[in-house]
Amino acid sequence: MRKSRDGLVGFLFVLPSIILVGIFVYWFIFKNVSTSFDRVTTRATKRVLHDGGVSNYSQLLGSPDYQHALFNLLVLTVVFVAGTMLFGLLWAILLEKGVTAEGVFRSIYLLPMAISFIAAGIVWRWLLAPGKGDQASGLNQLLAMLGLERFQSGWWQSPNSFSMAAMAIPAIWQLSGYVMALFLAGFRGISEDQREAARIDGASEWKIYRHVLFPQLSPIALSALIIIGHMSMKMFDLIYAIAGQNSYKASVPSTMMWTQLFQQGDPTAAAVNATILLVLVALIVIPYLMYTNKTEKGMRG
Repeated sequence: MRKSRDGLVGFLFVLPSIILVGIFVYWFIFKNVSTSFDRVTTRATKRVLHDGGVSNYSQLLGSPDYQHALFNLLVLTVVFVAGTMLFGLLWAILLEKGVTAEGVFRSIYLLPMAISFIAAGIVWRWLLAPGKGDQASGLNQLLAMLGLERFQSGWWQSPNSFSMAAMAIPAIWQLSGYVMALFLAGFRGISEDQREAARIDGASEWKIYRHVLFPQLSPIALSALIIIGHMSMKMFDLIYAIAGQNSYKASVPSTMMWTQLFQQGDPTAAAVNATILLVLVALIVIPYLMYTNKTEKGMRG
């Protein structure tokens, strides 16, 4: 009797959260998906803008602008994920090896996380300014001062896929510290006895990392990969702050969604775009959740 009463009290405590999540998450997801299947015609000319149903998805996916946005997203995601994982692991190794004033360096690496993407984007918009010669500013001006004019670039306004690779630089700067913290926690969680045993067996430092430490960091690496990967797919504010709302070169599905909804007044196209993004994120997150759930059950078993 007491257990049932305690269970009822606990349920009543979480009930407001359940209601809020049900409304502001699942109901809005349902509403967005249903809107994406709407048939839309203009009021004045009765011209069909969207035929409705699955054809709305084929219409958007067949659009050259959307294909360009998806390609930009692919470049951004690959460079962003690779950069954050590489620098995060490198910084974690340097701190794990032991440095003077570790707390200072750790704070420096983590500080960018405390800055919003909008604020960081405004600064990086100046740093990545494409001007050269007398018009150079930001990084291009620094390169000119160092006598490295040949390395000056149009950055995110470059006429090729390098534009989105350059757009990933601010994101790498901002989130590498987060990945570093994950890896550093993993390193500190491995007992020193394992390293000493490997050294006694004659293993070099590289072999200790390769065969002892890195294999034990694979769950952390997977978690970091999933978190950073899904963040890159939803990235909007940083791109908006740097490139503005109408940049074709830096267009990704999230910025295109803003244009569709608020400038073109086409909520159906924006809903289709949002649903596609939701599916892309789900394809990354759901297998990871299934893997972690299976791993936890195996550990309990």
